[in-house]
Amino acid sequence: MKRFTLLFLLLLATLPASARKIVIHAADYGIMPHATDLTARVGQLFSSLERRLKPEDHCVVKFKKGRYEFHSEAAAVREYYISNHEQELPKHVVFDLQHLRGVTLDGDGADFVFYGTVVPFALGYSTNCTLRRFSIDFAQPRMLPLEIIESSDRGIRFSIPTWVEASVSPDGYFQTHGEGWTYRPSAGMAFEKATHHLAYGAGEFGVNTKGCRKEADDTWFAPNWKNAALKPGHVVAARDWNRPTPAIYINECARTRVEDVRVHYAFGMGLLAQRSEDITLRGFSVCLRDGDKTDRYYTTHADATHFSQCKGRIESTGGLYEGMMDDAINVHGVYLRVDSLIDSHTLLATFAHDQAWGFAWGDAGDSVQFVRSKTMEEFGKNTIASIRPADRTTCVGAKQYVIKLSAPLPEELTAGGNFGIEDLTWTPEVRFAHNVVRNNRARGALFSSPRRTVCEDNLFDHVSGTAILLCGDCNGWYESGSCHDLVIRRNRIRNCLTNYFQFTNALISIYPEIPDLDAQQQFFHSGIVIEDNTFEAFDRPLLYAKSVNGLTWRRNRVVENNEYAPFHWNKERFLLEKTKNVDLKE
Repeated sequence: MKRFTLLFLLLLATLPASARKIVIHAADYGIMPHATDLTARVGQLFSSLERRLKPEDHCVVKFKKGRYEFHSEAAAVREYYISNHEQELPKHVVFDLQHLRGVTLDGDGADFVFYGTVVPFALGYSTNCTLRRFSIDFAQPRMLPLEIIESSDRGIRFSIPTWVEASVSPDGYFQTHGEGWTYRPSAGMAFEKATHHLAYGAGEFGVNTKGCRKEADDTWFAPNWKNAALKPGHVVAARDWNRPTPAIYINECARTRVEDVRVHYAFGMGLLAQRSEDITLRGFSVCLRDGDKTDRYYTTHADATHFSQCKGRIESTGGLYEGMMDDAINVHGVYLRVDSLIDSHTLLATFAHDQAWGFAWGDAGDSVQFVRSKTMEEFGKNTIASIRPADRTTCVGAKQYVIKLSAPLPEELTAGGNFGIEDLTWTPEVRFAHNVVRNNRARGALFSSPRRTVCEDNLFDHVSGTAILLCGDCNGWYESGSCHDLVIRRNRIRNCLTNYFQFTNALISIYPEIPDLDAQQQFFHSGIVIEDNTFEAFDRPLLYAKSVNGLTWRRNRVVENNEYAPFHWNKERFLLEKTKNVDLKE
């Protein structure tokens, strides 16, 4: 007891004398469960925190357990440029949490339900903040389930849940409605109704509802939509490729924690973090509600979690990720395309992808390197002496940067789009552990960082593409980061790769985008260890690796089954292209 008291007194002595622990009850501000629209009141509460709190304060904002509804009309209107989303402005934000220090939002199990195309949570320019114990959902998802009743050369007949507001457009297309939007699906993925697995072999497909009509039995018939892979009992997640807003947006923050938060639906990604440092996800999930197991089949229009141009440490543990239209996690930096050389030390560089621009890219003092786009060879390490936007007065909304480097530019560097520049300072360590990833499209986990990355003790269950992908691309996505210290261990990979998508050449795919592999003199990835994993597989390809120097495969177990028929074009257990120092031990 004396030891505990002494430790407690020492802890108190380390706190600033003026530090306060403040508890704010949302109910005291009229923010109570079951009210019709609390958007304005939430905005007033959190906009006042910055001026009310001192930097050394510790503040907890507490909500009562229950359902809260938020509409778009009173949402904050902001110019936010969110990486890997549509750069459509303005963004409408409900919980706009900006310039905060030491603030915890504790939902106590609250259910936050949103209407309209809003960003539910935007955390910006904040330090030591925590989001805890609540769920995020939308009352009117834009992606919707179409249950196939009949599929033939006559067309497709389908039914929709009673909560979907639908009609036929004046030009004859099926369309749905929500607060502030009307939507016409154009693409889809099929789920098995009984299992919620992505339908084997159905892949991605177009949804053509031209000439659609509502039948007397409340089903819908689309005579111009024909797809032999769709069968009665399939449920199609119908959507388009637009991804306007994530559920949680984290921008230029340090030491952020998200604990026991569940995202049930988002118009874009579940959580998008950019230019932020040290992010911890504990029990963060992108998952279906228990009551939606026979109603919804999907969660997000893209990744569950996505980290763009971050640094420090990213840790994601104890999560459930299911029903996404892309990865459970994607960690990468951003290549800028070198457009022109201004002088021997200075260049003009551009965000090249149309979904990743408008935010700060680097700082003076950052370490950078160049990459040859066609061969993905890295060279010419340097340091930023100064950086400024070329097309804006601030970084907000910028597409081009003037970058002055401390040392002269490499002699081979020329303009013309054949080179990229990568910021090595803004690269994180990563740990992805004890998570469940299941029943989603495309890939399970995607890592692109040169720092220590560990993927361990996860279950990848019926991911319809590759379970784990290492990429790197300065040609299309412009997502940077070669891997040099990566461990994949003690994961269970169960019946994945039931469809074929980009980069999905095996259950584990090491697939940098290299247009001219024959001309490559160096290697892109290195230092990869794959050990003690269990593969439950119905098909042949376990590992595909391209441009790797240093790859170890050991103590992995393969359990063959016949749940599905083998279909993949790759018939090799191990398919290697341009590799060196590879040690395969089954």
